[in-house]
Amino acid sequence: MNTVLCLTLRFLDPVPQFHGRSDDGKPEWPPSPLRLFQALLYAAGNRWRDNQFRDFALPALQWLEQVQPSVIAPSTAVDSFGYRMYVPNNSGDLMTAAWARGDTETSMAKFRVEKDVRPTNLNGDVIRFLFPLSNGVCSHFEALQAITRSVTHLGWGIDMVAGNAELLTAAEVAELKGEVWQPAQDSKGTPLRVPIAGTLDALISKHHAFLGRISPDGFKPVPPLSAFRVVGYRRATEPPQRQFAAFSILKPDASAMRSFDTLRRARDVAGMTRHAVAIAAHDQGWTEERINVFVHGKTPEGSKPPNGQDCPDRFQYLPLPTINHALKRVESIRRVLIAAPPHCGQQIAWARRTMAGAELVNQDDVAALLTILPGSDWVLRQYVEESRTWSTVTPVILPGYDDPDHLRRKLKECRDAETQKRYLARLDARMEELLRKAFRQAGYSRELIEQTQLEWREVGFRAGTEPASRYLPPENLNNVPRIHVRVRFPSEVRGPVAVGSGRFRGFGLFAKAED
Repeated sequence: MNTVLCLTLRFLDPVPQFHGRSDDGKPEWPPSPLRLFQALLYAAGNRWRDNQFRDFALPALQWLEQVQPSVIAPSTAVDSFGYRMYVPNNSGDLMTAAWARGDTETSMAKFRVEKDVRPTNLNGDVIRFLFPLSNGVCSHFEALQAITRSVTHLGWGIDMVAGNAELLTAAEVAELKGEVWQPAQDSKGTPLRVPIAGTLDALISKHHAFLGRISPDGFKPVPPLSAFRVVGYRRATEPPQRQFAAFSILKPDASAMRSFDTLRRARDVAGMTRHAVAIAAHDQGWTEERINVFVHGKTPEGSKPPNGQDCPDRFQYLPLPTINHALKRVESIRRVLIAAPPHCGQQIAWARRTMAGAELVNQDDVAALLTILPGSDWVLRQYVEESRTWSTVTPVILPGYDDPDHLRRKLKECRDAETQKRYLARLDARMEELLRKAFRQAGYSRELIEQTQLEWREVGFRAGTEPASRYLPPENLNNVPRIHVRVRFPSEVRGPVAVGSGRFRGFGLFAKAED
């Protein structure tokens, strides 16, 4: 079944470049959906007039302005070299005045101005805009295909293109080459202008204003276009930035920081923090259904979600083992994060306000207090700043119920070298499959994970970590395999990074590592 309308534009320059700029004058990449929409409107206006435009092109463009596309674009070259041109300054009146004075030696060259050009060099010549179809049908496909085939340029006039429109299935979309850019849920990322309902009418009105800018009453400036919105776009290989609130853990009398053993108490610190959040939410009027889902990660009725169901928006409780700055080793827990998905900034702001001064209770006894942790804290920065390479401070609990331990047992029992190799290959393949599944479940895109390098082993990659099997996980995950992991992303990724079945209770937590 067709799932998207694909508008394809191919740059005709043998050395593909793009010169378009955003409103602030900086190079724009990828080209914004509004830029595409304006190019389509220009092409439709050149192809049809009056009744033909109104009956054929107008409905198609009105439909298109209300659908937000994703973009598949070529990557850009690292090096981009600019150059300077000297162009006429539209100063013909100065030339005429000089000639009227008898100055026949004056030429237009004296009135040229500098223009600096810094194009975006492309590692490919095709860009695609993908518009989702709700029911697999595009009733305006014929008109949009004709309009797209009439587009001549995108960006500056020298950015000449040839266009086409297609209806593609999900399988065909997966085969397309290039970097995938998608609207960011948290509105962060590369800001691109996007048309909205009313953009078409505003552009037509602006064109009429341009044609009538000079009248017997004088010059009327053309007002700028305002009927659009700005949306943050992010590469599919750029994971969204999770929101978080950071706290120090103090002794009950607030005299000093309180320490908890990472090996045995990480799950307890996470549990106490979750309990404190639930009490605060109840006291401030949250409904039981909302507390069950967002605080406890359960169904609205309070039961455990079915296996395989997409994880709802919810808090993560991440105790942070201290990383000794001088010794570069992992030590006890003295800090904790409350994290949430990128679009849950309001809930995190609530947690930051509410949980400052909250008590962590263990079996009716006050075990510790929480206080706001400044963002400048060195240990906190090891968990939330950017890095390409990360390694675990608590082991990843593998997702799913199929246990690779039986492959390990078979490997130990086997005495034949060839059979051992086969079991070892199966074990490696299965471990890699489960780890990549863990990253996908944590919200990292398939495109990013396919380009990511993974290493895993029983012992940690950091000084101070213990073998993975010695950590006490949440009780419901006691029998699930756990493993230490080091990951190298293709580009820098911002923390916090936590994956696996225990990622909501402090397991599978990563810190920055030296590359």
